[in-house]
Amino acid sequence: MGHSRLLACVFGTVTITRTAWRGKGQTSVHPADAELSLPAHLHSHGLRRLAVLEAVRGSYDQAKEAIDRSCGKVLGKRQAELLVVAAAVDVDDFYRCTIPLPSTAATALVMQADGKGVVMRPEALRPATLKAHLNGRRALRTRLAPGEKPHRKRMATLACVFDADPAPRRPHDVIAPPEGRSTTRTPRPGPRAQRKWLTASLVHPPEHVIAAAFEQAEARDRDHLRDWVVLVDGARHQLELIRAEADRRHIKVHVLLDFVHVAEYVWAAAHCFHKPGTPDAEVWVAGHLTTVLHGQADRAATEITAEADRAHLHGTRRESADACVRYLTGHLDQLRYDTALAAGWPIATGPIEGACRYLIGDRLDITGSRWGLAGAEAVLTLRALIDNGDFAAYWRYHLAREHERLYPTPDQHNYNLTA
Repeated sequence: MGHSRLLACVFGTVTITRTAWRGKGQTSVHPADAELSLPAHLHSHGLRRLAVLEAVRGSYDQAKEAIDRSCGKVLGKRQAELLVVAAAVDVDDFYRCTIPLPSTAATALVMQADGKGVVMRPEALRPATLKAHLNGRRALRTRLAPGEKPHRKRMATLACVFDADPAPRRPHDVIAPPEGRSTTRTPRPGPRAQRKWLTASLVHPPEHVIAAAFEQAEARDRDHLRDWVVLVDGARHQLELIRAEADRRHIKVHVLLDFVHVAEYVWAAAHCFHKPGTPDAEVWVAGHLTTVLHGQADRAATEITAEADRAHLHGTRRESADACVRYLTGHLDQLRYDTALAAGWPIATGPIEGACRYLIGDRLDITGSRWGLAGAEAVLTLRALIDNGDFAAYWRYHLAREHERLYPTPDQHNYNLTA
């Protein structure tokens, strides 16, 4: 009796007294610790949960202030960082044990992937980036020159999987005709993302994240009965990884280019022929994007080239038009929007773009942040978990795993104990 330990919890720091079981040459064992599932270190599970939720929502300083207001001085900033890292250790195992809800064969299975840089401390950069950071010579002493990069970012790869019930549309439901839409018919709405699942990583390479997305998709459609739609932004490396993973799993995927990216190229080309912000530029864009939506991107490219020739555009005046033509002709097999609209599939990467803003922009990219690799990976993983709506289920799973690690069953450790 009389063996005590401190426990910091949401009510402050308390002292726990309990009985110890001893054995010669053995570490003392406290049966009540296992009965109460007490943590190995100072902070209680309730305080750890609060610290994680606060720390992944805002800065560590804000998390500490919020906990100080409600619980008193029970947690330091560095301790909060360590608790967040420890809280994320079971996420991969949790998702391997989680079975997604099934959907009908008519529901499209959609995957999207993207990348976004996170400003890191030098020791957390990838070797090539660190070398460029250390060896780079700045053109100007007080600021970066135009186009110059500080080489301080590590690229995070994000992927999402979601279900989308078919929502067939026509091109004019997406792009209004130059003369305006008819007042007799409202535009048909596009498909909505349902049961969205996100994953992201700074540690693992892009192929690992894309494989995890395929794993989640296969868990939703083991027999490959549904239409698999993959939306990309046109990055060649990303396309190669997606096609390689699909071939490895013997899955037919319909790869589509994000329509918003296509529109940006067409808008840039329009400014070769019309002044920015004029109605003529808008009409020009609407006409060519409507052609692309009809599945005739090659025709749109031919028309833009012919118009540039007629206008005798050369050099820098023609750069954007030529870039648009190269983009369209280089991705013809991913611009079958006529098929996608008729089938009711999504044609834009809104979910993954929003995920980049939420997972990284709203937390990892806040002013002044410089991240270590373990802390950034944990925050990224936990924010994805929370956005998936799985935090409550994961926390129960995590506590069960923690209990198993701290208090193994008697058959795992044979103690010779005396009271």
